[in-house]
Amino acid sequence: MASFPSGVVVLTAFGHDDRPRGLTVSAFCAVSLQPPLALACVDRLSNTLPAVQHTGGFTANILGAGREQLARHMATKLTDKFDGVAWRRPESPHGGPILDDDAAAYAVCTLRDTIEAGDHWVLVGLVTDGALSEQVKPMVFSRRGYYDL
Repeated sequence: MASFPSGVVVLTAFGHDDRPRGLTVSAFCAVSLQPPLALACVDRLSNTLPAVQHTGGFTANILGAGREQLARHMATKLTDKFDGVAWRRPESPHGGPILDDDAAAYAVCTLRDTIEAGDHWVLVGLVTDGALSEQVKPMVFSRRGYYDL
C-alpha cells in the first residue's frame, strides 16, 4: 500500500477548548459530486478525532509543493502543532483552520457519516466551502517520501 501515491492533507478541527487541532493524512478523496462529498481516514487514537466529533466537521488542507516539514510536523502527537503556523478560521462553525499559506487547495466539510474500519475511522463530509490556489502545485506522498509535482 505504501507504493500508492496520494496527496498530502492536513485535516483540521477545533477542540472543546476552541484550540486548533490537526493531523497529516494521506487517505483523502472525493466521494461524490452531487452532493459534494469527501472522505478522510483517521486513526482511532488520533488527538484530532475528538475535535472533529466536537465541531461536527473538518477542513482538508491539501498541502502545496515544498511543505514536507509542515506535513511531518502535523504527523506528530505534539499539542502545540499550530505554534508558528499561519491559519484562519472558516466561516462555517463545522470546519477547522484553513492553512492558506501552505495549501494548494482546501475543502471545509460538515461531518455526514463515520464508519469504523479496523484501527481507523472513515469520515465522510459534505463539502460546504473550498478554494483552489492556481499557482500552487500539490505535494504527493509515496513509499514514505514526499514529492513535488
